[in-house]
Amino acid sequence: MAKMLEVRDLHVSYGAIKAIKGISFDVEEGEIVTLIGANGAGKTTTLHAISALQKSDAGSITFCGKDITHMEAHKIIKLGLAQVPEGRRVFAGLTVQQNLEMGAYTRVDSAAEIQKDYDKVFEWLPRLKERRRQQAGTLSGGEQQMLAIGRALMSKPRMLLLDEPSMGLSPLLVKEIFRIIREVNKSGVTVLLVEQNAKMALDIANRAYVLETGLVKMEGNADDLANNIEVRKAYLGC
Repeated sequence: MAKMLEVRDLHVSYGAIKAIKGISFDVEEGEIVTLIGANGAGKTTTLHAISALQKSDAGSITFCGKDITHMEAHKIIKLGLAQVPEGRRVFAGLTVQQNLEMGAYTRVDSAAEIQKDYDKVFEWLPRLKERRRQQAGTLSGGEQQMLAIGRALMSKPRMLLLDEPSMGLSPLLVKEIFRIIREVNKSGVTVLLVEQNAKMALDIANRAYVLETGLVKMEGNADDLANNIEVRKAYLGC
C-alpha cells in the first residue's frame, strides 16, 4: 500500500509548552491507524497540526505526495483530508440537511455527484435521514456525533481524521459509531483515529502509535499492541 500521510519530526508548542516533541508516523492508503495515549499526550494537537488548525514549529507533513505543512486549512480539505473535531461542533441553529450542505461547500463537482454522497451518508446514518429537517442543536449527543461524521464525509475525503468520536456517549452508541467508522473505511476512506477508548480503537485499527508527553513511545500492529503487557496495564485496565 502507498503512504497517504507522512509526518516527520513534528514539533508543536503552545507558548513555552512543548506539546509535540518530534514525532514521526505514517498512514497507508486504506488503513485505520489509531493514536492512543493519556490526556495531554499530544493526540489532538497532532490532528490539529495535520489539518492546519494549529501551527507547527518544525517538521513536515505530507499528504498524497503534497507538502501540506504550511498549507491553509480550506486547501487541505480540497485535497481530500477532513477532520471530525472533538466535541462534535455541529452548527446548532441549522438543520441536519443544512449541516451536511456545509460539509460539501468546497466541492466543485456536479450536483448529481453531491447527491450521490447525500444518499450514501443517509444509507450509513439512517437516523440523520429521519431527522434531516430537525435543528442540529436538538439532537442527542450520539446523533450529533453522527452528523459531524456525515458532514465531514460530504467533503468527499480520501482520509478522515476522527478526534475522540466516542466521548460522552453510551456504550451502545459507541458501538454504533465504531460500526460506522468500519463501514466508511470499507468504502475506501483511510482513517486516522484519536480515541481515549483504547480497547475499541485497537479492535478496529490496523496499526497504532502510543503517544506519551508529546513523543511516540511505541508503535506497531494494533493486535500486537493490544496484547502488550505495558499497553494493557496503562490503557486497557488489565
